[in-house]
Amino acid sequence: MTQQDTIIIRGLRQNNLKKVSLDIPKGKIVVFTGVSGSGKSSIVFDTIAAESQRQMNETYTAFMRGRLPKYEKPRVERIDNLSASVIVDQSRLGGNARSTVGTISDMYAALRLLYARVGEPHVGTASYFSFNDPNGMCPECFGIGKVMTVDIEGRIDPEKTWNEGMADLPAFHVGNWYWKQYAESGLFPLDKKWKDFTETERNHLLYGADTPDGKRLSKKVDGVSHYLHRMLINRDTSQLKEASVKRLMYLVEEKPCPVCRGRRLNERSLACKVAGYSIDEMCAMEFTELVKVLDTIRDPRASTIVEALTASLNRMIDIGLPYLSMDRESSTLSGGERQRVKLAKYLDKKGNIYVLDEPTTGLHAADVETVMSLLDSLVDKGNTVLVIEHNLDVMKRADYIIDVGPDGGTAGGEVVFTGTPREMAERGRTITADYLRQAL
Repeated sequence: MTQQDTIIIRGLRQNNLKKVSLDIPKGKIVVFTGVSGSGKSSIVFDTIAAESQRQMNETYTAFMRGRLPKYEKPRVERIDNLSASVIVDQSRLGGNARSTVGTISDMYAALRLLYARVGEPHVGTASYFSFNDPNGMCPECFGIGKVMTVDIEGRIDPEKTWNEGMADLPAFHVGNWYWKQYAESGLFPLDKKWKDFTETERNHLLYGADTPDGKRLSKKVDGVSHYLHRMLINRDTSQLKEASVKRLMYLVEEKPCPVCRGRRLNERSLACKVAGYSIDEMCAMEFTELVKVLDTIRDPRASTIVEALTASLNRMIDIGLPYLSMDRESSTLSGGERQRVKLAKYLDKKGNIYVLDEPTTGLHAADVETVMSLLDSLVDKGNTVLVIEHNLDVMKRADYIIDVGPDGGTAGGEVVFTGTPREMAERGRTITADYLRQAL
């Protein structure tokens, strides 16, 4: 193995790592094992993935770099032979209430093009089948499929004043920054109980205007209602911590849109059919069923689209997600499902470093084998696959294992073994090695 075939790391002190030096083979499935807090993620995500992304960003112009995510240089003396990385972790997928499996996987874009090209009666371009576009969205729910409201008045104590903390809402508790901004606005009385507010005073507090749809009266205050709608409904919540989202979302009430009945699109777009189905009906089908329907389309104008869409659906099926549908909201996916959706999206890339975090979480043994076959196919295409994993079936199928430990926190941060699974079972002296030894 030449140096170019190896990721070289020297003197790594990221987080709890203790001047770690490593040679990681490229073009292989490399599994990182060890107890929680041992330092696995510090090597894989905080060092290799972060430095790869940072180096890639440096190839762009200064204008572009200013708009890209910032990655700090890891605490390492030397790191060589990195390739572009594809990070496939269990974090929430980007998007808000409008995001679905179809939109975040780009499959819905292909489906919209299919309806624009061969749908009957003809409606227009692909934008007419987008619930994010005025041409296609339902005018009542604006493409969300639900009527969503924030229960504000239920969190306001009618017997309290602003100074007494009438608003039992995050960010508006007495003394908080937003509470002070509203207190200093002069738009409403601070020592008057909510039950005694006039209608105009209530509008000033809730909407920052004389009426719910009126002109904003202060640059600093947009109204409690508008603020919470912006935070909870009209915002990409993927960058918020899950605990923060759960803490806020209890304020949201939702029900199916009375006009589109949850189908998101306007009446004209929903009337367009392909193979006898409207686009929302196809989106509601499980992937296995949708593949069968697409196979019945014989219009030559659609052949290229159908071929590409079917290939994408088959990747989802092969990776253990045959039961999903395009209309499934991305926010409802489990961590393991999110990771596999991301993986399916990038399966055609070559020459990259794939970084995965326990991709078999929640999978049946048969589905684990499917995932491993997909990882093998990535390697066959010239990719390097780095996996943090505790699943024995994955460990046994690895080309190389790096065990980090021996324990977590300050008692970890060292590489305690490197080698093949068989070598680890024969010579390893950690809990993970004992675990693997029993399985081989």
